[in-house]
Amino acid sequence: MSLRICILETDILRPELVDQYQGYGQMFQRLFSQQPIAAEFSVYNVMQGDYPSDELNFDAYLITGSKADSFGTDPWIETLRAYLLNRYERGDKLLGVCFGHQLLALLLGGKSERATQGWGVGTHNYKLAAKAPWMSPVREELTLLISHQDQVTALPENATVIASSDFCPFAAYHINDQVLCFQGHPEFIHDYSRALLEIRQQALGEQVYQKGVASLEHQHHGATVAEWMMRFVAHKPEAA
Repeated sequence: MSLRICILETDILRPELVDQYQGYGQMFQRLFSQQPIAAEFSVYNVMQGDYPSDELNFDAYLITGSKADSFGTDPWIETLRAYLLNRYERGDKLLGVCFGHQLLALLLGGKSERATQGWGVGTHNYKLAAKAPWMSPVREELTLLISHQDQVTALPENATVIASSDFCPFAAYHINDQVLCFQGHPEFIHDYSRALLEIRQQALGEQVYQKGVASLEHQHHGATVAEWMMRFVAHKPEAA
């Protein structure tokens, strides 16, 4: 049986990127289709008010990245917060990436804000701080493509840190067998990161831009994180 994943898309790509990359929902589908665990996906753009009907059942809900701030007060963000809190209280599994990672932390008692460290771009390395049965294949360190100026600065009380760095101490976390979140973007590819760097060159400043471009020489573990996510969704904890 294939897993059923609901992708809650929280952005619309810039016009110059749409033709090649479509949207984050499509990027995640392409990534997950390469994983050993079969899954089916339904994409809903919540920024445009699109949500699944109540009678549909999913094994997990994935919240994508966004240009918006997780701590923003736009009506669509407020609606999404209420929706996700309801899903969490029902016991549904939730996956968050970048904006989704920050929003879930905020929603469940943590803190997310504009980071004093400034922009994080290009590839970034993290130390792994925890191990879990669904973290297969096993890695000693993790490298992901990133693009963010906000960060989680305090975790929800019952969260466990998975990955961290000096630049981003709460780069990934899980809450028991229900919530799994990453600041980095497993769905990004180098060409997309390069395009974002070009678009944001002026905002980033020359030093951050050049460092980000140079970092794209390195490979990343997006496929590993995608597999972890699918194994997390499929994982059934043993009864106590």
